[in-house]
Amino acid sequence: MKFQAIINEKEFDIELNPEDGTFLSDDANGSYTFEEVNGRYILRTGTKTYKIDNIRKEGASIEFSMNGTWHTVDVKDEQELLLDRLGFKTGAAAAEGILNAPMPGKILEIMVAEGDEVEKDQPLVILEAMKMENELKAPISGTIASISADVGQSLEKKSPILEIETIG
Repeated sequence: MKFQAIINEKEFDIELNPEDGTFLSDDANGSYTFEEVNGRYILRTGTKTYKIDNIRKEGASIEFSMNGTWHTVDVKDEQELLLDRLGFKTGAAAAEGILNAPMPGKILEIMVAEGDEVEKDQPLVILEAMKMENELKAPISGTIASISADVGQSLEKKSPILEIETIG
């Protein structure tokens, strides 16, 4: 099985062979075991043991604690890598241009209009939540395709605010 893991914006290509318990990655290779013991996962590579807990998966993103330290990893499997190479988008990637409310709150300001061109990380919306103003930024570069929320509107977590269509 081939995977690509993205950790802190760095990509790692990983190949796992569960039949013989071996792995090959950009910077290492060797043997491994992975098992569940009393609700906790144990990963062993060589002489090292890693305890993995608190696993949460949302789309291609996996968040977990390993030996008490939190990690977030974005993972693509062989099928997703092939679709990427062919120029197709899947699940979370197809929705990457949708800006959703990250928490319940009230829209104080929308700084763009439909048809505006925006750059990745450009401020788009001010959302008030828990008496704090939160600046929501563009997840991708593109053109504002639609705005589905209004100034003054109260939103639940994950409510859509606007959609950005990629250019090209």
